Amino acid sequence: MAVFYLIRHGHNDYVKRGKLAGRLNGVHLSEQGRLQAEALAAQLAQVKFTAIYASPLDRTMETAKPIAKAQGLPIQQRRGLLEIDYGSWQDQSLKALRRRKLWPIIQTAPSLARFPEGESFPEAQARIVAELEALRSKHRSPKARVACVFHSDPIKLALAYYAGIPLDLYQRIIIEPASVSVLVIDPNHIRIVCMNDTSATNATKTG
Repeated sequence: MAVFYLIRHGHNDYVKRGKLAGRLNGVHLSEQGRLQAEALAAQLAQVKFTAIYASPLDRTMETAKPIAKAQGLPIQQRRGLLEIDYGSWQDQSLKALRRRKLWPIIQTAPSLARFPEGESFPEAQARIVAELEALRSKHRSPKARVACVFHSDPIKLALAYYAGIPLDLYQRIIIEPASVSVLVIDPNHIRIVCMNDTSATNATKTG
């Protein structure tokens, strides 16, 4: 049985500015995001992780760092956990992208959508599920607890797959910055224990 903690990276300036960061490096956590990362480490301190994996981008590595430090574990980078390849849409404003002909297809029938010069949604989902299955094969102990720090759409696509939700309905799942979703996979059952737990985000709010 493998227990996966699917953790979205914390708040960053691209979230605030309404831009699609994609696979850009140099997109760092904001001050709010750094507080969220510390809160995540505290929230998850009671879990004894077997391993901590992360997408190799700056914002995911910065989110994973306090968790890894608290657990006394290294961060293992996995390209299979990368953000969707948004191709030429990367680094564009969401306001401008909403005017593109592809936008309504992404919202209503993403199984038919491919980002210009980038991935299709089926390709992205297959990549992410293959990565989680590879990690599941690697961690077969009943006590295995695996942290995966990555991105909103990949987490949503993974949860949709394991929940048996059609890809075209995956946008109904909400995954906020610094949220935790817990997925349990054993030989006979798949269970989503929690989804989009934003306790760490709430812990950083003031006033």
